[in-house]
Amino acid sequence: MSKKYLLGIDLGTSGTKTVLFAQDGSVLASATVEYPMSQPQNGWAEQAPEDWWNAAVTTLAKVLRDSGVAASDIAALGISGQMHGLVMLDENGEVLRPSIIWCDQRTGVECEEITQIIGAERLIQITANPALTGFTAGKIRWVQKHQPDLYSRCRHILLPKDYLRYKLTGDYATEVSDASGMQLLDVPNRCWSDEMLTKLGIDKSYLGKVYESTEVTGHISKQASQLTGLAESTLVVGGAGDNAAAAVGTGVVADGRAFTTIGTSGVVFAHTDKLAIDPKGRVHTFCCAVPGAWHVMGVTQAAGLSLKWFRDTFCQAEIETAASMGVDPYDLLNTEAALSPIGANRLFYLPYLMGERTPHLDPDCRGVFFGLSAMHQKRDLLRAVMEGVSYSLKDCLNVLSEMGVTPQQMLATGGGGRSELWRQMLADVFGCKVSTTQSKEGPALGVAILAGVGAGLYPSVREACDSMIHIGRTQEPIKENEPLYAARYAQYVQLYPALKDAYKRLAQ
Repeated sequence: MSKKYLLGIDLGTSGTKTVLFAQDGSVLASATVEYPMSQPQNGWAEQAPEDWWNAAVTTLAKVLRDSGVAASDIAALGISGQMHGLVMLDENGEVLRPSIIWCDQRTGVECEEITQIIGAERLIQITANPALTGFTAGKIRWVQKHQPDLYSRCRHILLPKDYLRYKLTGDYATEVSDASGMQLLDVPNRCWSDEMLTKLGIDKSYLGKVYESTEVTGHISKQASQLTGLAESTLVVGGAGDNAAAAVGTGVVADGRAFTTIGTSGVVFAHTDKLAIDPKGRVHTFCCAVPGAWHVMGVTQAAGLSLKWFRDTFCQAEIETAASMGVDPYDLLNTEAALSPIGANRLFYLPYLMGERTPHLDPDCRGVFFGLSAMHQKRDLLRAVMEGVSYSLKDCLNVLSEMGVTPQQMLATGGGGRSELWRQMLADVFGCKVSTTQSKEGPALGVAILAGVGAGLYPSVREACDSMIHIGRTQEPIKENEPLYAARYAQYVQLYPALKDAYKRLAQ
């Protein structure tokens, strides 16, 4: 019998990455294609679904070419992606408008309307979350109100990764983890909520069939096979939203396990076998990619985005130096930030560039440097950004512990998780050890693992993780650092309440 291989596609906000894995989790080939995000108005964020598809086709073809693996030896493919994005197709499956993506903040009024129509308590009972500007339901309502002619032509509503699935297989389908972030799923019962759909005037036939993440949803179509080089026999499984996929890709598939992601957004994510819902709605409870289980996560809207914004706006010299040295600009930024002491010489940064989800649920708050003085240098601002994001993630962890979800093991993933300085910061701020996995392919590896279970190569997600995931370096908290960060965190948490009313006035 020939060896079998697994593919993972990760449709991110900045680019799509495709990775080919062997059954032991080792990477055979990887390719990434980037694309833009447009912001037609302040607080809006859109992308062209066609860009995602072109990136998927290009990366799939490249990975097949570079690996030399026969297409017929690829057993299955899983897709992960940015959550909550609204993709609308007409009766011919053509895209009707750019996708309104996860970080778009235009739907504040629509979220208030949804809360009034359903009732705040009932909304959390059904969808396990309050109405949030990031979620898909508010976006659908916005299009219904502001672009009714366009909505009247809509026949299919998909999430970003499920648009790729449709282009690869011809099937309109989704799975429980990503669907949980639409605010249309009955999260405790893992199926579409007829009550939500009826009250919001959304035709159920527009939504894809809901699967568990490990279930096979289809196989590669003839047309997609010709474009990508994949065999038509390749199975496509449910896959998962980016964070649920990262959980599988880091082995966070059992109680007591958690991870922190510092990607464009930041996430503190814990697995739970029992349904746990925050009645205040400060953190999200979603179905996870392990059948029959859930996860709880707090979200910081602008984690890695804060550092990327700072890099792109103020660090041209570092970018040019890094290019001449052949290194990543972030390596130089880490070195620079490490020269500033803990507390960045009494400088604070609030990472609210795109509003905030956990714990404030405030689309109007914005980023702040607090305590800026003439003594501060670029290194202090860099460190303040990293510390501010770390404190924001600590806010998330605190809410989870209130709900009785207390992880003993924390893994760090995402671009920021590669930074030794940032991981040490998290260990010191969280007061627990922070590890990495040897594979840096979190979400792509996660959906490849799900694909392996779907194809019958492994009996369960947990056993697949044991075969394909290997723990890397671990950072222990530094005892003398913990009280220093704790004192500064206590100051950090006072800043948002002091500014809350001013943010509201600024937004008006």
